[in-house]
Amino acid sequence: MEIDDQQALSQFLQPGESLQWTGRPVTGLVLRKSDAMMIPFSLLWGGFALFWEYMAYSQGAPSFFLLFGGAFLLVALYIVVGRFFYDMVRRSHTVYGLTGERALILSGVLGRSLKAFNLKSTPEVSVQLRADGRGTIVFGSFSGIQTLMINTSWPGSSQSSLPAFELVDNASHVYQMIQSAQRKG
Repeated sequence: MEIDDQQALSQFLQPGESLQWTGRPVTGLVLRKSDAMMIPFSLLWGGFALFWEYMAYSQGAPSFFLLFGGAFLLVALYIVVGRFFYDMVRRSHTVYGLTGERALILSGVLGRSLKAFNLKSTPEVSVQLRADGRGTIVFGSFSGIQTLMINTSWPGSSQSSLPAFELVDNASHVYQMIQSAQRKG
């Protein structure tokens, strides 16, 4: 456990509670399954926005058309490249903690927010493992199209997605710790 991570989470511990594990998500550029849909969509969106701006400018359209297209161009800039930078910064400001009773997720780029929940009352915990041992531990379950949209890096999307220990090292060990805490009821 890193000292900084312990210090960041210790202020949120309940009396008699101690950290058994702390971790952080992997840093850097990460491509997800949802990017298989998002990358082609973002390139189409960006291409259309560029085409709109070019046509509006070359045809001498009123400035409203340039401003309207400019808004779409800004959205295109975000979904083509900006979302990856946002995701990298968001993950670099996230710390995970596990006690014998609770899971803690401390995150926030502009301010700190804490998600804490009781492990014994969490009905479903699943783990998605990668070949390198990293994985994502998800607390709860989605159905249908919501499953495809988990962790798509849209600003504010974390409020609607399930809490998760995202891309942590040795995820199977952390998952076993969670299952052990759930059995101790």
